[in-house]
Amino acid sequence: MTTNDVMRRVRFIFDLSDTQMIELFAHTGVTVTRAQISDWLKKDEDPNYVDCSDTELALFLNGLIIEKRGRKDGPQPEPESKLTNNIIFIKLKIALNLKAEDVLNILNHVDFWLSKHELSAFFRKPGHKHFRECKDQILRNFLNGLQVEYRGDAKTADSPWG
Repeated sequence: MTTNDVMRRVRFIFDLSDTQMIELFAHTGVTVTRAQISDWLKKDEDPNYVDCSDTELALFLNGLIIEKRGRKDGPQPEPESKLTNNIIFIKLKIALNLKAEDVLNILNHVDFWLSKHELSAFFRKPGHKHFRECKDQILRNFLNGLQVEYRGDAKTADSPWG
């Protein structure tokens, strides 16, 4: 999945306005413009489409964590310069304060089944013997499940992907 696709989906799931998205970035001390957000959210084939960098998506997700959970004490985490599906999954799980059972229930909304052991492998550190890379299909199903959880049916007419 592209960073732009993840940003579009998260915006849709939580029905975030441009102003709310600007505020999420502001939580991390970064200023973005409405034009930047608009260009990131455009479809890939649009001539004004601009790639959202991994760092920009990390800042957006960190802002979402701060918005949903509050600012943690001490120094704020630095945004990752390279995001993986595992990191995106972890950030969404943290932002929404989800436990393993919650994530599994969200996946069940879209008839995607994982065991608790399979799920925990995505949240381990790379290099751990039980670490497992989160493939696009799993992240996509999780985002679709979040859409069902927060917006209702995954096939709503105003969904940006179907």
